[in-house]
Amino acid sequence: METINIGILGCGHLGKYHIKNLLELQKERNDIKIIGVYDTNTEKSKYINDNYGIESYPDIETLYKNINTVIIVTPTITHFELTKRAIEKNINCFIEKPITNSVSEAYQLLEYANTKNVKIQVGHIERFNPALLALEKHTVNPLFIESHRLSEFNPRGTDVSVIQDLMIHDIDIILSLVNSKVDSVEANGVAVITNKIDIANARIKFKNGCVANLTASRISQKKMRKMRIFQKNTYISVDFLKNDSEIFDLIENTDNIDKEKKYIGPIEYENKKILISYERKTVDDINPMKYELNKFFDSILNDSKPEIDIESAVLAVELADIISKKAESSLNQLAN
Repeated sequence: METINIGILGCGHLGKYHIKNLLELQKERNDIKIIGVYDTNTEKSKYINDNYGIESYPDIETLYKNINTVIIVTPTITHFELTKRAIEKNINCFIEKPITNSVSEAYQLLEYANTKNVKIQVGHIERFNPALLALEKHTVNPLFIESHRLSEFNPRGTDVSVIQDLMIHDIDIILSLVNSKVDSVEANGVAVITNKIDIANARIKFKNGCVANLTASRISQKKMRKMRIFQKNTYISVDFLKNDSEIFDLIENTDNIDKEKKYIGPIEYENKKILISYERKTVDDINPMKYELNKFFDSILNDSKPEIDIESAVLAVELADIISKKAESSLNQLAN
């Protein structure tokens, strides 16, 4: 494939962000071309045509005939059918998270994808947050993880629960960090404003002993997107809002300390003097959405595995579904 011919489905709030980033990428690389957009709301697609000069297509089938790659930024409930139709036409797919509205649909897409030579990447954008990218060269082997993802109320995204809307970001990240299968799940949830769960807490235990405690809320007074990772001799604090991470390491051998690092202490434990090193890490000049789209296009051109492939996305949806059912069960008990 010499040129990636792109179509965008969905011209809403998030769709516009994708379009703006795609336009920048089109200027930066000579192997992608934006062909057109489609939205069920013709006023939205007309706006894109009038303001960005991108052709607005009257229907999906006509758009699909002219592209080899599609960016799907539509409500989750539509992802399955739109992606299935694209796969049948050998069109590569970038799908905003979550991949589908149900686990069964996710596994069906996985089966369809395995029958065709197409690339599928799912938009778990927090995997490309500079705070997380900064940890790529640091060994991460969690024993305990605590995450808080709190947001002010916004009607967008309320077609699904806070678990599928917000918590799934942390579910995906944690599954990528913990090299073990899930052993057990406990969860609670409460519906406050919508008729779906607006606040949820989950406790995930992995077979290797690691425990993850996740909290998500979409009715908070202020935003918070933090993850704290505890492992042997190390504490890592990841701030997805500030786009940086802090790493605290215990240093028992003080003879070979790195003078470039900051140190706290010493503290005494079992007749030992231990220093604590401190590093603040980030990756400069990274636009997460452009970065993930670039990675997707590179996987198409290089015929390589997408950064967040369909298998990873299916596991995230599956675990989110287990958490949702546990939380809904606790909600029903409260109602009774």
